[in-house]
Amino acid sequence: MGDAALEHLRIRLAGIHRALRTAVERQAGLAARLTRPDLTPYCVTDEQVEVLLGEMDAVADALAGARAPRPPAPPSGGRTAPGHAPDPAPDHAPDPAAGPGRGTAPDPGRVTGPDRGGACGPDPHRAAHPAPERTIVTGPGGSTRARPGGASQAGSRPAAEEGADPAPREALGPPPGQTPGARAEHDLRRRVAAEGGRLPLDALATAFGLTRAEQDALLLAAAPELDRGYERIYAYIVDNLNRRLPSVELLVTVAALSGGDPDEPAARLALRRALGPAGPLRRYGLLRPHGDAPLELARELLPAPGVLDFLLGWTTDTGLLGHDPGEVTAHGPCLPPPPCADRLARLGRALAAGRVDLAGLWGAPPDGQLDTVRALARAAGTPLRTLTEDPDTDLRTAAALGALLWVPTDDLRDERRRPDADALTAALLRTRLPVCLTGLEPWRPASLLAARSYAELAVPAPGLAERRAMWSAALPGLGTPLLDDLAVRYRMNGGELRAVASVARTGARLAGDGRPEPVAAHVEPAVATVTRGRGGGAVRSLAPRRTLDDLVLPDAQLGQIREIASAFRAWPRVAETWGFARRSAHGGVKALFTGEPGTGKTLSAEIVTGMLGLELLKVDLARVVSKWVGETEKNMEAAFRQAEESHAVLLFDEADALFGKRGEVRHGTDRYANMEVGYLLQRLEASDGLVILTSNLRDNIDPAFTRRFHFVVHFPRPGAAERRRLWRLAFPEEAPLAADVDLGALARLDMTGAGITAAARTAALAAADGGADTITMRHVVRGVARQYQREARLLRPAELGPHAHLLDDASRG
Repeated sequence: MGDAALEHLRIRLAGIHRALRTAVERQAGLAARLTRPDLTPYCVTDEQVEVLLGEMDAVADALAGARAPRPPAPPSGGRTAPGHAPDPAPDHAPDPAAGPGRGTAPDPGRVTGPDRGGACGPDPHRAAHPAPERTIVTGPGGSTRARPGGASQAGSRPAAEEGADPAPREALGPPPGQTPGARAEHDLRRRVAAEGGRLPLDALATAFGLTRAEQDALLLAAAPELDRGYERIYAYIVDNLNRRLPSVELLVTVAALSGGDPDEPAARLALRRALGPAGPLRRYGLLRPHGDAPLELARELLPAPGVLDFLLGWTTDTGLLGHDPGEVTAHGPCLPPPPCADRLARLGRALAAGRVDLAGLWGAPPDGQLDTVRALARAAGTPLRTLTEDPDTDLRTAAALGALLWVPTDDLRDERRRPDADALTAALLRTRLPVCLTGLEPWRPASLLAARSYAELAVPAPGLAERRAMWSAALPGLGTPLLDDLAVRYRMNGGELRAVASVARTGARLAGDGRPEPVAAHVEPAVATVTRGRGGGAVRSLAPRRTLDDLVLPDAQLGQIREIASAFRAWPRVAETWGFARRSAHGGVKALFTGEPGTGKTLSAEIVTGMLGLELLKVDLARVVSKWVGETEKNMEAAFRQAEESHAVLLFDEADALFGKRGEVRHGTDRYANMEVGYLLQRLEASDGLVILTSNLRDNIDPAFTRRFHFVVHFPRPGAAERRRLWRLAFPEEAPLAADVDLGALARLDMTGAGITAAARTAALAAADGGADTITMRHVVRGVARQYQREARLLRPAELGPHAHLLDDASRG
């Protein structure tokens, strides 16, 4: 393999060497065509730039796969049309219009004509054969312009006539009087569109909103990537050999030639602004500054990585080319305004009129602030931008675009972000630019409020009607019953709703295999995808698997379980439509399940969650309780917040460990324990979700919690009828249960539902371990005996009746 690899390298290197040799010969031939090859490193002459322009035409022709035929070279001393190489004869006819050399001081960075001094220095050959001082510059589209001291080539078209369609992405039809180049571009665009494609430059212009002049500037900046000869042409145009890279001055000069009257000050200023930091080319990062420059006109601009590849059709994703980090975009449908729409509109009008220049919108969660701020910007009639890592640049860009600057403040409240908050405050004090602050809690630096015109709004959570309208806007095809049900169960913000809509539509397209299915069938899975699976930290996520058919309770308790699910569905309507929220100090639904271990408390919590189609988050006590003061409360707050953000049911199993009775303060730790219980009382009352607590001993729960529970369900030990059904459910339908299994005799045993399930599992394991084909009564009795031992109880033979003899076998086994 080693010899083969070396031979492969030799073959490939031979081809590379041939290419290198050809490039060397081509460069030598190009230098031989110049008037003074020995001066090439020091200056760019008229003859050189003509040769270079011709070479660049050849490069452009090569991109299309064919080189256009050239007209014959003019006689010695004549001038060629723009873009064509002159005759390389060393002698030129005198030109009476040519003046004497203008500069005598050496300047190695100065670009001179053949009759000038400077870096080239005086030359007797030039004195005897002065060349014309005219300099022809060819811009994109074929337009021409004469440098000062000369005129454009006779017979050339004016720049306005040479310009192509100024908006190629807006229409396919060419306007009257188009040039051949513009018509060819139009025909190419139509041909590509007929094939279902799009020209890369058109796609780029549409994605980033580029004008014709901005497109030309981008092409000029990318041209040196095709051939380094462009660099010497650019140096010739800006009259400085040290400035070979595209600069703002160059792009303005040449783009003005291609767009209309190059001497119109307004047009040049518009191009100058478009190429500034706030223009789309630099704001999106399509052109990036290179090096330092004393003046903005001298700023060198280079294309971003991947731009040329995209223009050549090698890549097709515009999103990878540029990004404006301060631009605020929202994917998906536009949702209805928040409940405070009228007050928000008045605040927006005040911002537009200048009566207010600093607004605060407080109360919305981080994921729900975008829609509120967008509504404010629409009311103010301004674009919307957000804060990035550079506040000063953000303020300058927003001022240049006349935009409203959005500053999320939730992270600024962290003490570790104090330096960032102080720097932001100082920056906002220096400007009167309209700014909107948002956060779950207010962030109001006193110095900022004193220096600015400040107004604020408290943004309430969307009510039932608003949530229904948001669901209808996100998924217009849903029926009324489903919309009502979704609005009741889920309190989603705009970002979550858009995510659900996108996931649901994708699921419908995928399931339909080319023909989309109805979206309604895919909403519930989409909601689960967006909201669930956020377990971690202090809670553990449980997916409900069992249904109401798996629950065995007396009729009274079973009715209460159903009532809990119904109450949670009805509460939003009762609270918001019927006005009970104004009369109640707490929302949501809270339930307490009490009873002996194994009577079905945790199972009932799982079944209620499944009936509502929600997720069950079980609090992990080991991760919540902390010996450090205040940490338990922080962990509890994280658990409540996670349940609210996930739209999940929160379960506190064995809740007496957290919700125990408060006692008399005898030690320092007693005071902190009472503080934890007091916090839980307040937090439980403030929760709008469904919270379930389970406890083996109701008397251990602090009495203050009792009045906050809407439902208190006591789970008794099952009776004979319930135990018989429990035994039947304990063995799955697939289990090979033998005919001698006496469910009636087993039902007479005083066991809980959990004990019966454990005994059945032990019996199945014993049968499988013994190689039996079925689970017999002997295996079941063994399982019952083992369960009694685990509970530290004595199983008497008399309790098994006619199967008492099997107990001896179980004890021996």
